[in-house]
Amino acid sequence: ARCPPHNIETFWLWGGHLAGPEQLRTNAISYIKVTALISKILMLGNFQQSNLRIELEASETAIRDSLLRPAQLQQWLWPQQLSSGLPEEFSQGLTFTSWLGPVAVGHHVDIAEPNCLRLLLSQGIDGFHEWYWGDGWVQSRLEGVSLLPLNLGQTASLLRLREFVTKGKGKGK
Repeated sequence: ARCPPHNIETFWLWGGHLAGPEQLRTNAISYIKVTALISKILMLGNFQQSNLRIELEASETAIRDSLLRPAQLQQWLWPQQLSSGLPEEFSQGLTFTSWLGPVAVGHHVDIAEPNCLRLLLSQGIDGFHEWYWGDGWVQSRLEGVSLLPLNLGQTASLLRLREFVTKGKGKGK
């Protein structure tokens, strides 16, 4: 099973942009151009997107626990720090903050399912991060406007996740 398609209306309106897609729906090209312009005005940084998939020696359960359980996520997500007081497992509607040094990144859990996690991002990254997984593989899709080097961070995170689950630190191996 896959996550439902990304709801661009939720993403852009939640991200705090001035124009919603209903106002620009008649011309998709204009919508993209206006959205990019608004992002440039409201945010510092460039639009970046990355979609990476890796194979790893871990069960779907181990991968799921490593992504959906904040206590496990924090173990391999270094240097990113999660806010304290998070529940045992992410659920839809949860909002929290993480920090990359002095840069705060707001997270809103849009979808948390057995094989999919979608986070809407704000502040230091205005965009979204989707995770999909199964036995022996994980895929990460990251899109947003930021000054941070998103592809580099995403690649490093996937490699740390691989190390974490293949060394048996993640539950359910």
